[in-house]
Amino acid sequence: MKIGALTRSTSAFQAPGTSTSKQPRNLDPALHPFERAREYTRALNAVKLERMFAQPFVAQLGRGHVDGVYTMAKDPKSLENFASGSGDGVVKVWELAGRKEIWHATAHENIIKGMCWTRDEKLLTCAADRSIKLFDPYNTESEAAPISTWLGSNAFTSLSHHRSRDSFAVSSNVVSIYDLEQHTASPEVLQWPNSVDTINGVSFNQIETSVLATCATDRSIILYDLRTSSPLGKTVLNFASNRIAWNPMEAFNFAVASEDHNVYIFDMRKIDRALNVLKDHVAAVMDVEFSPTGEELVTASYDRTVRLWNREKGHSRDIYHTKRMQRVFSAAWTPDSKFVLSGSDDGNIRIWRAQANKREGVKSTRQRQALEYNESLAERYQHMPEVRRIRRHRHVPKVIKKAGEIKGEELKSIKRREENERKHSRLKFEKRKAEREKVILAREK
Repeated sequence: MKIGALTRSTSAFQAPGTSTSKQPRNLDPALHPFERAREYTRALNAVKLERMFAQPFVAQLGRGHVDGVYTMAKDPKSLENFASGSGDGVVKVWELAGRKEIWHATAHENIIKGMCWTRDEKLLTCAADRSIKLFDPYNTESEAAPISTWLGSNAFTSLSHHRSRDSFAVSSNVVSIYDLEQHTASPEVLQWPNSVDTINGVSFNQIETSVLATCATDRSIILYDLRTSSPLGKTVLNFASNRIAWNPMEAFNFAVASEDHNVYIFDMRKIDRALNVLKDHVAAVMDVEFSPTGEELVTASYDRTVRLWNREKGHSRDIYHTKRMQRVFSAAWTPDSKFVLSGSDDGNIRIWRAQANKREGVKSTRQRQALEYNESLAERYQHMPEVRRIRRHRHVPKVIKKAGEIKGEELKSIKRREENERKHSRLKFEKRKAEREKVILAREK
């Protein structure tokens, strides 16, 4: 009788890229009494290495702008090209891979307030000089004349292009919908009845493409539906908003950058309370954008910092700043979610890593496995006090740290006063308002 035995080659027990045989691991906990202690030490070292290798700043692009950078726009069909507009009316198109300028033009007479790319890779710009211009950066020379120009009666403040149609929305004291194919046609005007305040931001929903959102100086957020050419509803917040951004993965969620230093995330289906309140900035939030994955946000603030957030958490996971960076007016994610762009008042456009300690490039199998192991250890022991302290610690400028301390004392004082009022009035019989409901001042339909 012949007996066939199962045999395996030595290479079956070797890790990829090495000639050393891998020994099977005995998972019996009785044989490893110090396993948790060893893992905790490794987690501590992993978190320390993460902070040691944190170098978020990558580079600045070219020689920047002469004036402050007030708006930026990513080409939706390109991973490496995007445009920026400055306070002196100059528009520049940049190539991220080479970190160089590939096109520029003096588009307007003063501050460029809004920019966006069309579906056929042309660039729309609007400014306070009451004009909208269309350029073709990829097929014309620098300083070329615009392809088309539209004139309005008021200064324009923001611009957004429709996802699937050749039309765009521009805001002033009303929202005007222009058709790119009919240059001479009068725009469709959307407006809340008897409202004349300046609209700070307008944004098309990229999934439910007929829905449009605006935020204005009268502290209102208004949703419009292009199918009926009418507003869906108006919500009034406690403070004015500077920018509004839709979640690219969830059609009904949007974020609002507010003057009260916070960012509010809302669900358009139930807008009587905020889904989340992002609190950490110590000055007005000028810009906000969701990452392409919809899980994170980036904000630009008047306090000269850029912050990254997880949409589920109330505090920022990272803060980026440099000594020379002035007030930040615009921030954006790159389409691959690996980098963040910021435009500030000092005229520079900076590139930052989305994960401060991550390095791009080819890694060996062993290196990749070690990084994944360290990351999982840090996640597993993130609740431990020492690991949490090291992971959360950030060096911030003295001015911002002091402003944060003063703001904290002010908020404590306000809460203390509210509690004293409750104790000595009829308010003690009423239900307390949740923090996410306090932001809503009124609703109109």
